[in-house]
Amino acid sequence: MRLETITRMPKKQTHKTPLLFVHGMWHGAWCWDEFFLPYFAEQGYHVTALSLRGHAGSEGKIRGCTIEEYVRDVEQIAKTLDTPPVVIGHSMGGFLTQKYLERNDAPTAVLLSSAPHYGLWPALFHLVARRPLVVLKALVQWRMRPVVETPEAARWALFSADMPKKQMLKYYKRLNDESFRMFIDLLGLNLAHPKKVKTPLLILGAEKDNAIPPSQVHVTARAYGVRAEIFPNMAHDMMLEKDWESVAKRILDWLNERGV
Repeated sequence: MRLETITRMPKKQTHKTPLLFVHGMWHGAWCWDEFFLPYFAEQGYHVTALSLRGHAGSEGKIRGCTIEEYVRDVEQIAKTLDTPPVVIGHSMGGFLTQKYLERNDAPTAVLLSSAPHYGLWPALFHLVARRPLVVLKALVQWRMRPVVETPEAARWALFSADMPKKQMLKYYKRLNDESFRMFIDLLGLNLAHPKKVKTPLLILGAEKDNAIPPSQVHVTARAYGVRAEIFPNMAHDMMLEKDWESVAKRILDWLNERGV
C-alpha cells in the first residue's frame, strides 16, 4: 500500500538514528511538518512522518481499519529507513507506538498525550459526560468524525482555547474521518502490554488536555516504570500548540542524554 510520508533531511546529519513520527486520530503527516520536522532536521536528524492508511495523502480506506493494520503501516515505513528509528507517537499514534514496540526494536521512543495502554474507557466516559450527543452520533454512524466535526468540537478535543481562530481553522480543515473499528480495539479488543516493551520511553502530557488528561498519562508512565512530564497551559495537540518548541526541546535533550 502506498503511504504518504514527509521527510526532511538535515543540511548536516549529525545523528545516525532517524526519527519516525506517528500521528493520532483524524490527523496526517502534515501535523508534524508544521513545526517538529523542520526543528529536528535543523538539529541534524533525518526525520520522517507518515500518514496512516486512508489519512491525508495515503491510499486505503479508513472505515473498518484496526489497530493491527495501523501498526503494520508504521512497520512498513520503519523498514524503509537505514536503521531502526526512534518512534515518536501522538495520541492514538502513541498507542500505535506502544504496540509497535511489543515486536520491534527501537533505540528509544516518545509518547505525546498518548492513548493509555489500558484503552479509552475513561476517555469515553469523559466524553459522554460532557458531549453525549456527539457520542450518540458517533455510535449511530459507526465513525469517529463527529467528535471533531465542528470547529468548536475540534477545539475542545484538540486545541487550546486561546489558539488563534485562523490557526485553529487551518488545522481543523485538514482533519480526516477516523475508524470506529479502531476505537473498539482501544476499548479492549487489542490493548497494549507494557511488560513486552523493553525500549526506553519518554512520556509527556499536557495540563489542559480534554482528550487524554494528565492523570491518564501518569498511569501509563507508571506502567512503563518512568515518570511522566506534564507541560502547563497546553492542550492535546502538543506539536501544534504555541509552546510546541518547549516540547520539542525536551525531546531533543532526552535524545542527547541517551546518546541518540
